[in-house]
Amino acid sequence: MKVICDGLDLSIATAQVIKAISNKTTNPVLEGIKLTAENDKLKLSATDLELAIEKTIKAEIKEDGEAVIPGKFFSEFIRKLTNEKIELELNDKVQLKIVYTDSESYIQCYNVLEFPNFKMIEDKDYFVLTQKDFKELINKTIFSTAVDDTRPILKGCLFEIENSILKAVALDGYRLAYVKKPLIESNVSTSIVVPSKSLSEISKFLEDSDDNIKVCIQKNFLMVEIDNTKIITRLIDGDFINYKQIIPNDFSTSLIINKNIFEEAIERTSVLSRIDRNNLVKFEIKDKVLTLTSNSDIGNIKENIGISLKGNDLTIAFNSRYFSECLRTINDEAIKISFNMPSSPCVINSDNDEFLFLILPVRIINQ
Repeated sequence: MKVICDGLDLSIATAQVIKAISNKTTNPVLEGIKLTAENDKLKLSATDLELAIEKTIKAEIKEDGEAVIPGKFFSEFIRKLTNEKIELELNDKVQLKIVYTDSESYIQCYNVLEFPNFKMIEDKDYFVLTQKDFKELINKTIFSTAVDDTRPILKGCLFEIENSILKAVALDGYRLAYVKKPLIESNVSTSIVVPSKSLSEISKFLEDSDDNIKVCIQKNFLMVEIDNTKIITRLIDGDFINYKQIIPNDFSTSLIINKNIFEEAIERTSVLSRIDRNNLVKFEIKDKVLTLTSNSDIGNIKENIGISLKGNDLTIAFNSRYFSECLRTINDEAIKISFNMPSSPCVINSDNDEFLFLILPVRIINQ
């Protein structure tokens, strides 16, 4: 293998594919980035066996070939050469020779035969939506996925594709996030569970634009292709929780509140509760005013916010972090929050029903 390429192009590509490298592995080759030179292009790829990222850049190919180099070292090294033309050559000692200006360096490579092959995804089953909608759908749900391994299915987002609508649902046992977006095109009706880690990486490649993106599904895999980059993820096998049974249909108390004012008040009151390490903020709803309070040995904070109220007065408490994380994803000027009893979950949504967040309360004593 012998290749000449632009240092900046190589650095950007390396930084993108390295996101798929395994941080904890007993197989050293999974810490590597595979370089494939052919057809006037250099392809970089990495995988942890669950997520794979492949990036193709233009290059002058002097000799076709393949090499697997230590990913993190290569990424750090190439990042220092963004202003250079770089020549990469694999020698007989399975070393990658890197030539730049009047200098050269050598990196010992892994055995290319030990690098796992990519799962090639066909586009027989697919759906199409705008990049903006897909990015928003991901960002409005993945923060609600579980982080521990107790229930692996909850470490992913449920995708339901039906009737030209994509619905995404994530929950971790304390909260739930639901978003739906229209599809421009679809030839599949299915339910799949996509790992939140993979969705997080996909989101980083998406733009806030109306450009279309095609998402392909094949058996236990999902693939998106964006700007000469392929991202392939293994899906999570298993039955997702019946989320529809969790969401209440009727409420005894509903309020409409300015989203920005509410978010700022939550942030201020949670400063004190975070110091006390419980994130507890009490909500008192009475006389068209929502009062937020937090207490600790240091002191107490009380915030009063005007609201439009329908229904009964109520005192209830929540983990403020759950509110903050969902409010950050909402762009609406006003939101609706609905409650029942102090022990029942609340629901946050908007008039168009495009999204819904459900949060379980925290039990409080001596209300």
